[in-house]
Amino acid sequence: MVVVCYIHSQMYVSAPFCKSHPMARKTKQQALETRNHIIDAAIGRFSEYGVSKTSLADIATAAGVTRGAIYWHFKNKADLLNEIWAQSESGLEDLELEYQLKYPSDPLSVMRAMITYVLEATARDQRRRSLLEIIFHKCEFVGEMTTLQMMQQTLYLECYEKIEEVLRQCIEAGQLPVELDTRRTAVVMRAYITGIMENWLFMPESFDLAADAPQLVEVVIDMLLHSPALRTRAH
Repeated sequence: MVVVCYIHSQMYVSAPFCKSHPMARKTKQQALETRNHIIDAAIGRFSEYGVSKTSLADIATAAGVTRGAIYWHFKNKADLLNEIWAQSESGLEDLELEYQLKYPSDPLSVMRAMITYVLEATARDQRRRSLLEIIFHKCEFVGEMTTLQMMQQTLYLECYEKIEEVLRQCIEAGQLPVELDTRRTAVVMRAYITGIMENWLFMPESFDLAADAPQLVEVVIDMLLHSPALRTRAH
C-alpha cells in the first residue's frame, strides 16, 4: 500500500554492444550516471526557478551536457518531471514488504507505519523534500505539462484502488468496521495525507511535521474506526 502513489518510470538502457562486453557495461554505467546527473540538475533548476520558467537548455547548461544528451534520456520536460515524480516515491514498495514481515497478518500496523514514514521522510530527507516541493508548489499543469496532468489523473484513480485494497485487508482482519465505505475513505485519506505534506512544505515553520507525524497518523486511524460519515448507508 502506498498512500502517496507513484508512476513507474522505464529506466534507460543503452546496449550497442554485447551484454557481456566490458565496454558495454562501462557505457551503461556512464549512461546511468549522465541520466542521474541530468535529474539532479533538473531538481536544482526546478527548485530555484519553477518548472515553467526552466527550459531543457537551462537544465543542459546546469548539468554540463548538450541538449542532445538530454533528449537521449528524456523525450521532453514532462518526461523528465515524470521521472522526478517517480523518484519521490522510490523505495516505498520495498519498505512496505519490510513492514509486512515485521507485522504479519496486521495490515493496519503496516498502513500506520507506512504513512508515518512518508510524513517523517518528507521533513527529514532533503532530496525527497525538494522533489515534493517541485510537485506541489513549483509545477503548473499547462502547455507541455498537460500530458503529465492526464497521467496524474489516471494515477489518482489507481491510487484510490490501492488504498481501498489495503482497507479491505484491514476489514478482513477485523481491524476496521465491516461497513466502512472504502472508496470514500480512500478519497479522504489521500486528501488528508497529501494536504498535510503540501501545507507543511508551504510553511515548514508552522508545525513540526517529523515530531507530529505519529499523532497525525493516529488522527486518520481514529477517523477510520469511529467516523459515522465513513460508513456505508443501509438501503
